[in-house]
Amino acid sequence: MIRHCVFIRFRDDVAAAARQDIYNDLAALCGKLPGVLSFHAGANVSPETGMDKGFGEGFIIDFADAQARDAYLDDAGHRAIGGRIVAAAAAGVQGVFVFDLDM
Repeated sequence: MIRHCVFIRFRDDVAAAARQDIYNDLAALCGKLPGVLSFHAGANVSPETGMDKGFGEGFIIDFADAQARDAYLDDAGHRAIGGRIVAAAAAGVQGVFVFDLDM
């Protein structure tokens, strides 16, 4: 299983509703793709002040395997939503942190 973790530093002017729209669209995309096991999104709730380095929100997608993750990465819907995330992130791509774990 591959756990795909994405953490975002949203710009201050990106409304909560716009953030939720991104998560809703990701959830819908994940519901259509084979090999997606789960999708979770939301705000950081860690009590460790400052350890998030400003990455206050994010999402995690569990994939059955690397092939399912790679199909997601190649999907046109993913590329479109990814573009929206980068546009909404503070400093563009610098405001997005991606980390995948082989579980």
